[in-house]
Amino acid sequence: MHAVEHPSRTHERKQAHEAARLAKRLRHAVGRAIADYNLIEDGDRVMVCLSGGKDSWTLLDLLLSLQAKAPVKFELTAVNLDQKQPGFPEHVIPDYCRERGVPCHVIEQDTYSVVTRVVPEGKTMCSLCSRLRRGALYAFAEREGFNKIALGHHRDDILATFFLNLFYGGTLKAMPPKLLSDDGKHVLIRPLSYCREAEIAEYATQRAFPIIPCNLCGSQETLQRKQVRRMLDAWEREHPGRNEIMFRALSHVAPSHLADTGLFDFTSLGSGNETVRPDTHAWLGSDANLPGDDA
Repeated sequence: MHAVEHPSRTHERKQAHEAARLAKRLRHAVGRAIADYNLIEDGDRVMVCLSGGKDSWTLLDLLLSLQAKAPVKFELTAVNLDQKQPGFPEHVIPDYCRERGVPCHVIEQDTYSVVTRVVPEGKTMCSLCSRLRRGALYAFAEREGFNKIALGHHRDDILATFFLNLFYGGTLKAMPPKLLSDDGKHVLIRPLSYCREAEIAEYATQRAFPIIPCNLCGSQETLQRKQVRRMLDAWEREHPGRNEIMFRALSHVAPSHLADTGLFDFTSLGSGNETVRPDTHAWLGSDANLPGDDA
C-alpha cells in the first residue's frame, strides 16, 4: 500500500517545479537575445551594472548561470555606483557578490548631493541622476578595460520607452538590445530584452535577492512614464499577449511603409530613371512665402 504524500510536501514540490520552469524560461530568453544580437562574444570583459534592484540582480544571476555552459569564454564583473544616498546599505552588494564568487567593484560618487541641490523640490530627479550615473559608469568601464556594459532593462522597459518617444518625443525609437554609446567608446547590451518584468519580479522573489530600494528616485517615475505603464498594463489585462505582439513589431520594421526619407528612397520609387528631386520651395512656388498654418 502506497503512503499518501502530505499536502504541504505536494505544494513544495509543485512550487519547486514552477520555479525551475521559470528559471529555464528566463535563461532561454536571455540566451536567445544574446544569440540574436551577438551581445556577448569570445573574450569579452562584461561589466554588469548592479544597482541592487530586482532587474540587475536577475541579470547578474542569469548571466552567471549561462557563463558555465556558454559556447564562448567571457568575464563578468559586477559594478555598483554608491551614490551616497542616506541609509544606503553599502555592504549588501559586495557581501552577496563575495558569496557568489563574483568580482565586484564599488564606485563612490556623491551624485545624491548634486541632484538634491540642483533639482527643485517636487521635481523628478531621474534625468539628472541618470546622466551622472551614466558618466561615472562609462568612465570606470573605459579606465578598467571593459568592452561591454550590461544593463538590466527588460521587455517592458523597452516598450514603455517606445511609447514615451512616440507620444512625447515624436520619434519611433526605443531601447535597443545592443547600442554603441554616443562617443563611440562603449557597447551597451541588454540581455533581459526578451524578459517580462512580471517574471523577473517572481524570479527575484524566488531567489531571495537582497533587494535595495532606491530612496532617491525609485518612486519618482515621471508622470508620462506612469501614464504609459498604466496604458500598457490595461492593454495586457484586456488583451493578454498584446505587449508581446507589440514588442515583436519592434523587430519587424517595414521602412517602405513608414514616412522617413532617410530610411527609404521614396523619391526614385516608380520614377524609372535617376532624377534630381526639386526642393520644397520649388514645389510650393509662390505659396512658400505666404502665411499658413505655421504663421
